[in-house]
Amino acid sequence: MTTHQPTAMERFLNGIIPENPVYRQLLGMCPTLAVTGAMKPALTMAAATAFVLVSANLIVSLIRGLLKPHLRILVFTLTIATFVTIADRFLAAYLYAMSKQLGPYVPLIIVNCLIISRCEICSSKQSLGVALADGVGMSLGFALALVSIATVREILGSGTWFGLSVLPASWPTWGIMILPPGAFLVLGLLLGAVEWLGRRRATSA
Repeated sequence: MTTHQPTAMERFLNGIIPENPVYRQLLGMCPTLAVTGAMKPALTMAAATAFVLVSANLIVSLIRGLLKPHLRILVFTLTIATFVTIADRFLAAYLYAMSKQLGPYVPLIIVNCLIISRCEICSSKQSLGVALADGVGMSLGFALALVSIATVREILGSGTWFGLSVLPASWPTWGIMILPPGAFLVLGLLLGAVEWLGRRRATSA
């Protein structure tokens, strides 16, 4: 008995909102909380994660016929680690200051449950085109989450956005927003807002 697998378009769209990795699946919480104090590190992390996720999805999809059940997680991890190393070395070579700011969080992409889950759920079972669509959709969803959290934290915590002043000089900033407690506070509020909007749409439908 064959089960229905989502199409490429369904995978792509689901990754952005319906199955958003942060707001719906609560995956990748470590970088979500750690690097969203400002927009630049948040976008850099989103780009690095997107590169690794899309690349790993494509490779796993290409070799899916060769995967052995008892070795698949090892293969996933080695594949992901290869592309994480490429991303980490690229940042160290061309964006050294940002690489130092992100610290260990780029290497930690290796154990990001988001990427391993997409290899297991989608790319190890579906074609190259579907795996690509899934990787891009999930990457956009992850970036959307990081950008939304970083926007709130940077504006309220520093009065800036992308380092540019957006609030009047007289406007008081909330220093807590760029600290770890602010990350949890903003994430909780945005999670609640997304859940409320989802329930409201479901009720209206």
